Amino acid sequence: MNLPKGPDTLCFDKDEFMKEDFDVDRFVADCRRRVQLEQLREDLELYYKLLKTAMVELINKDYADFVNLSTNLVGMDKALNQLTVPLGQLREEVLSLRSSVSEVIQAIDDRLSKQDDIQRKKMCVLRLIQVVRSVEKIEKILNSQNSKDANSPLLAGQVLERIATEFNQLQFHAVQSKGMPLLDKVRPRIAGITAMLQQSLEGMLLEGLQTSNIAIVRLCLRTYATIDKTRDAEALVGQVLVKPYVDEVIVEQFVQSHPSGLQTVYGKLLEFVPHHCRLLREVTGGAISSDKADIVPGYDFMVNSVWPEIVKALEERLPSLFNPGNPDAFYEKYSVSMEFVRKFERQCGSQASVKRLRAHPSYQSFHNKWNLPVYFQLRFKEIAGSLESAMSEGLQEAPSGSPYRLLASQVLWTSLLKCWAERVYLPLLAHRFWKLTLQLLSRYSTFLGEALNKTAVTEAHKDTAKPLSSSASSSSLTSQEDSGSEASTTTALSAQQLVSIVADVDKLQDQIPQLSEMIKHRLELIGFTNFEILSDSLADARTSLSGCIPILNSRVTQHLSDSCYGYLKSAAEVPRLYRRTNKEVSTKASPYVDSALKPLHQLQSDYKDVLKPSIIQDWFRVALSDSTRRYYETVAEVLSSVKKMEESLKRLKQARKTITASVPETNGGLTDDGKIRLQLALDVEYFGEQIQKMGLQTSDISLFSSLLDLVQGARDRASSQQP
Repeated sequence: MNLPKGPDTLCFDKDEFMKEDFDVDRFVADCRRRVQLEQLREDLELYYKLLKTAMVELINKDYADFVNLSTNLVGMDKALNQLTVPLGQLREEVLSLRSSVSEVIQAIDDRLSKQDDIQRKKMCVLRLIQVVRSVEKIEKILNSQNSKDANSPLLAGQVLERIATEFNQLQFHAVQSKGMPLLDKVRPRIAGITAMLQQSLEGMLLEGLQTSNIAIVRLCLRTYATIDKTRDAEALVGQVLVKPYVDEVIVEQFVQSHPSGLQTVYGKLLEFVPHHCRLLREVTGGAISSDKADIVPGYDFMVNSVWPEIVKALEERLPSLFNPGNPDAFYEKYSVSMEFVRKFERQCGSQASVKRLRAHPSYQSFHNKWNLPVYFQLRFKEIAGSLESAMSEGLQEAPSGSPYRLLASQVLWTSLLKCWAERVYLPLLAHRFWKLTLQLLSRYSTFLGEALNKTAVTEAHKDTAKPLSSSASSSSLTSQEDSGSEASTTTALSAQQLVSIVADVDKLQDQIPQLSEMIKHRLELIGFTNFEILSDSLADARTSLSGCIPILNSRVTQHLSDSCYGYLKSAAEVPRLYRRTNKEVSTKASPYVDSALKPLHQLQSDYKDVLKPSIIQDWFRVALSDSTRRYYETVAEVLSSVKKMEESLKRLKQARKTITASVPETNGGLTDDGKIRLQLALDVEYFGEQIQKMGLQTSDISLFSSLLDLVQGARDRASSQQP
């Protein structure tokens, strides 16, 4: 049914009313979001009028049909009442017929059930008859055989095969007749036949193996297969042929008294298969030379006879084999044993045989005996313990000849290599050694952070205990140089440790790719291919290590800056050397400038073979920038003081109206203030020259150009004051 179309201005869609899930509340709520309720009411009234109009038009259009509809219904109730009686009679007849058919069907089902029961009982009787016949037939064969050869309780090959064929049928029918009373009466006779048959088969198999008679062995194994006793044959071979050999070979005293005793034992065990199982493998298809036409299928003596006896003997006769107490000995025994397993698998002859071997319970038992988690825990304590012991010594120096400066760094690298080294790493523990690798790197990063924090606390305490005085000392420049050297010596130990940390961290980051390649090679051998995760993890470890580099650089450059400025601040003493001393005009820089650069030269001399030149240059650049900044402040303060002194003297002279100079003029009439300015200019210029000799550009040193401009202006002022 199609509703009439309304105006486009309606706030709702007319098709909403025709939806099966139309809901008034939801409709009103949706419209309420768009318009006010008054507008909704007006639109609904408008559409209601359209619906009424459409309905009237529809009725007018089909008016005749509406009238005929009411006319056709006249008398319909009478016609329906006339049909009631015959329909009721028809219903009763159908129900009666249905009941009769159901009774017939039930009778047929009962007869079929009885027939099936009779058939089942008939089959049981036939099977029981067949069981009795087979028993009698086998007993008849046995009696005739015994009468012919009363001296031997064993059966001949052909007779044995006939009995086996009949016995196979006997077993089939006996299984189908399970629970029948007659079978219980015949069961003792079946047990006697079974015992006689097994005894004869065992004797024949042993005889064939001892005499290397391939025909007898093939016949015997085929007979075992006929009576579905292949596992009995494999167990017999394991008990009679394999067990005596392995008991003779596996001797704990021999293994413990010889360095390669375990390897020798495994070698002898591997010799058993080609020397003693050749005939069995040829008959069952386990050898390359087997004739496919004469193969007896269904046997795997390697998996079901040889291997279980070997594992059982190893577990019982070598109880110390699986002891993980000594990790080095455990690794040796485990590696030799796994190599033995791989060589034994190669003797299986086929991939299917190898799969059966790996699925055998004794194979799983043998591998589970090796307590690899305990071995890893011992290695963990050994590796992590050595690192913890080294870190407990703090920032102790590494032994001479070590590529690292700190003992902790040397032990860390040794520990990382040990995780993946021969005679330590095991493929099944790759995930554990990988985790340990990341833990070692993380622990070392934490150790460095703790060492830096501890150093910061110690230095803060030292600075509090002995604060540096900012006032000018009354001692000479020489005495100040000596005190500066002493201060440098005081901080030398801490600076040396910081340099050692930087050098070791830098070397570790360079060697981590080497470690990554070693790990990658190990993991490739076990089929691991997602090396992106490995690279990302090692990259995170390198980032963690480099996290302390900014702090280290800051500490080192701060030490260098303090050491340099310890001498550069002597610029404040220059006025004392010239004021009222009548000292000659200087033509060279003050000694403190050379002394200021001694810590840098000393560091470069001591660590040029340890640190990369780029690291040293960066340190010098930052340290000189900081010390130059403070040097600039000192020089500026001195020049400002000199200027104030000049202005004060001028005012004094004007007040007294005298011509007396504050300091006698010498050397062409240069004043004391001019001498001071000239000396500072010579010091700064010489300082810049020495910086360039160190391979640095003064343009890279913060505020140096400003410092140079400052003293150049002072020089010009001094020249202008000279008569």
